[in-house]
Amino acid sequence: MLALGEERGAAWPSIVFGGAAAMAALDMGQTAEAVELADLLARIATGDRAAFRRLYDLQSSRLYAAAMRITRQPTSASDATHDAFMQVWNNAGRFQPERGPAEAWLLGLVRYRALDIARRRVREIPTDEMPEVADEEPDALERLSGSEDAVALGACLGQLPADRRRLLMLAYVDGLSQSQLAEREKLPLGTVKTWMRRSLQALRECLEGRA
Repeated sequence: MLALGEERGAAWPSIVFGGAAAMAALDMGQTAEAVELADLLARIATGDRAAFRRLYDLQSSRLYAAAMRITRQPTSASDATHDAFMQVWNNAGRFQPERGPAEAWLLGLVRYRALDIARRRVREIPTDEMPEVADEEPDALERLSGSEDAVALGACLGQLPADRRRLLMLAYVDGLSQSQLAEREKLPLGTVKTWMRRSLQALRECLEGRA
């Protein structure tokens, strides 16, 4: 999907990172995965191709799945994912870990690209041949994020407890139902429903407060 070129740099570091972005993520109590992603973005901002490849290996499948939910076309989803990663390569320095987890920032990039591609595809096709396109409001989190920029959404997600943020990300990115979330996370279904409802309400209030 991407022509990444030859890798440069030393062997991949351990989970104990030393970069300022990773330290900021650690200070915010983010997960080990979020800390690693923040560190990778900081390295990518300096032109580190090995870090870019590592980020691609970690996130490409997840971002492609998010794009597929919107475009419902493999080619369009691939294009959106490619464009999002090119945006990462060119703009990684804009990521600010203190404003939210790296994964939310990345999802915001690919969602924007996927929605743009889906809308452009609709505009280019005659109305009497209009294809079925993705519903841009498949769930409550989609509705919240669709009208807000990635920075605001990322910041608000970062204020949620890690376990509740994980549920939202699994539902949003991987498309898991509440029953599937309960089974995967070994939680009562009632607990999942309550956490999801309260988390979405907290996100809505946070986003409204930042508007």
